[in-house]
This record gives sequence, C-alpha cells and structure tokens, in this order.
Amino acid sequence: MNGAPPAVVVRDLVKRFGDFVAVDNISLEARPGEIFGFLGPNGAGKSTTIRMLCGLLLPTSGQALVAGLDVAREPERVRQNIGYMSQKFSLYNDLKVIENLRFFAGMYSVPAADLKERIDWAIDMAGLAGREQLLTGTLAAGWKQRLALGCAVLHRPPIVFLDEPTSGVDPISRRLFWELIHRMADDGVTVFVTTHYMDEAEYCNRLVLIDRGRIVASGSPLELKEKSMAGDLLLLECDQVGKALEELQGAPGVTDAAIFGNALHLVVASAQSAIPQVQEFLATRGITVSHIEKIRPSLEDVFVSLTSLNRDRDEGDKGEANRDQGDKRDKGGTKDKGDPTGTAVTDEKKGQP
Repeated sequence: MNGAPPAVVVRDLVKRFGDFVAVDNISLEARPGEIFGFLGPNGAGKSTTIRMLCGLLLPTSGQALVAGLDVAREPERVRQNIGYMSQKFSLYNDLKVIENLRFFAGMYSVPAADLKERIDWAIDMAGLAGREQLLTGTLAAGWKQRLALGCAVLHRPPIVFLDEPTSGVDPISRRLFWELIHRMADDGVTVFVTTHYMDEAEYCNRLVLIDRGRIVASGSPLELKEKSMAGDLLLLECDQVGKALEELQGAPGVTDAAIFGNALHLVVASAQSAIPQVQEFLATRGITVSHIEKIRPSLEDVFVSLTSLNRDRDEGDKGEANRDQGDKRDKGGTKDKGDPTGTAVTDEKKGQP
C-alpha cells in the first residue's frame, strides 16, 4: 500500500460536552492495511473519537477524513465506507445467526446477487459454519463477537472501526478474534481498534496512547517501549513487598512504584544511581532487597508511566490555575468593589468553557 493516501486523517480534533473536553486537539493518521491501535484507560476519549470518525457524533472543531470523506460534512457516505463494531454487543439475541446476517446485509444494501456469497464468506471468516440456525442469544461471548464482526464487514468496507471488541471475552476467544483482524489487514483493510488490554496492543502495527482526551505518545509497540518511558525501569525483589511499595511511594528519586507479581517495578531517573540509593533506603526501614536490576519496560509499564505523568501534570496545572485565580481575587480587592463593569466581565469569564 506504499504511496496510497491515508485511510484515516485526523487534524486538531476536539469534542466538548458543555465545559467538559472529551477529546482535546488530537491529530493522527492510519494507513491502508494497517492495524492501528487506540490505547487508553476507561474515560480517556477512545469511544468518543471512534463515534466521531464513524459519523455518529459531530466534532466541536478540527477535521477528520475517513476514506477521503469529511465526517462532519458527509457522515452518511462515511458510514457506507466503513464497518463499525461497538464495545456493547449490538446484534439481536432473539434472531438466529443467519437472520442477523441477512438483516445487516439489508442494512448495508448488499446487492441481492451478492447476498449468498457475502453471507457464506462472513460465516466462514467468523468460523460459524454449522451454527447458522442457532439463536444468537445462546452463543458464547466469543462466538457473538465473531458474529458481530462478520455482520460489520458484510459489505467488505475498506476501513473497520472496532471499539473494545474483546471486552469480556476469554483469552482463547480473544486470540482467535485477533487472528481474524490480521487476516482482514492482510487483505488491505484498515483496522482501527480501541483497547485497554496491553497484550492486545502488542498485535497492532502502530499505537496511539490517549489519556484524558490527549495523545500522550504514538509509535510502534517497540518504539513506545524503547523511547517513551520517562526514565529507567527497575525490577525489585524483596521480603516485604507491600511495605516496600508503601515506603517507596515517597522515596527520593522514585517517580513511580507498582506491584508486578511478587516483585516491584520502579521508575527512576537513572538506574545506575538509583539502585544503591533504593537498597539503602529500604535497608534503613528493615526491608531486605534480594534482587534489583534495570529491565526493559513492557507496554503496560510505559502506559502506566505516561498516564501517571499526565495526571501529575494536570494536578500541577490545576494548582497553578487556583493560585492564579486567588491572585486575581486578591488584586480585585484593591479596586473599587462597586464597579459593575468589572463584576460583569468576571461573570462572563466564569461562563466560558
């Protein structure tokens, strides 16, 4: 697909709900045949972004092009060129598998001459052969998800949006589902998928990490692990893991600490200087360190580090804003309190988003 235009282009996209900014000035591109991962915690803005890209939600500002179409100006044409699978199962449980497929084929205006071939293809792709006459509501979660994917791509769209498609699905079914995703990508389909499962993120060709509506990092899984970590990562094994975690939360030079199995992962500015400092710090508190070393971060380590940093930055910004507001009130006290113009301006500003 070299030289082909991007399948999805987003420029300075913003979505506000009143004073709340759900998506905050994001920009990204997804290429044809690419599995593009949109990674973030619950409430980060993933689903809101997907809904805008699918033409289901009007952006507040910015631009998004999907299959070369502007989602704000041509939402109906956008929906004709995409497949969409929401995080909530959206098929009809009281219909048979084959009936759901026929229904969605009609919704996507699949030509009658192509109907049998498309349905057979979807059944084969989803591994549902022999289950066509079963009630959808009786299927296990993994089969339901594969049926939902089959329905979403009956019209063979060039771009598919999957919003947390494997939520609540067992690990084996999740792996089988991702095999389907890779088969679609091999056929040139752009797969734009949101997830908060770190192991699933490893399957993507490229990732964008979003937190509180902002993009905090982007790149391939390998690039993120090598370049996006704020500092070095240490693996620490000791005799009192719980107590060590509590003590290290406020330790000098340790920016983050978290439990991983029977050990701790610590984020520090420099491993070389931090290792002896951490050992001494814990020893003075009666905790014996049996092993400590610098390790390569996982995607989960990177994600936790970046989202924690983003939250710390937000808290700092809020504190600065509160101080500024206090300064304004203090300065306002030296002026004529009866000035109605000054009061009107202040009230107007309070109402601005």
